[in-house]
Amino acid sequence: AFALGADFRIAAEQVKITTAFAGVGLSADSASSWWLPRIVGTARAKELLLLSPTLTAAEALELGLVTEVVPADQVLPRAQQLAARMAAGPTTAYGAIRRAVAYSAAHDLPASLEHEGELMALTGHTDDHRRAVKSFLAKQQPTFSGR
Repeated sequence: AFALGADFRIAAEQVKITTAFAGVGLSADSASSWWLPRIVGTARAKELLLLSPTLTAAEALELGLVTEVVPADQVLPRAQQLAARMAAGPTTAYGAIRRAVAYSAAHDLPASLEHEGELMALTGHTDDHRRAVKSFLAKQQPTFSGR
């Protein structure tokens, strides 16, 4: 359940996933009742929480519970590769995108558009954006500093 709150979830091919709460007489826990409906929809979330099916990694990928499935010996290297990519990216923009998605999940379209506009103004004035535009025009790969 805790992993559902991550932006990316990498699973080993042989992993099995279940929500065992009901099977041991418990309610949903660890924000699973919040994340699951947002990831898989309300009906599927109820199915996963009430019936506790055991899912293969491929089934979890199909449902969006994991974002990538790799061989077991590649989980850590793949996670490190993804972390390095994110760390080298436009971290201010990443933060703004995450805030926009979270905000839009709880607000209507006009409010979400206004919030996006505020975040675009913020990110449009960053060094990262200016350098990325220069790199694009020069047909070069941009480098980001998080500023």
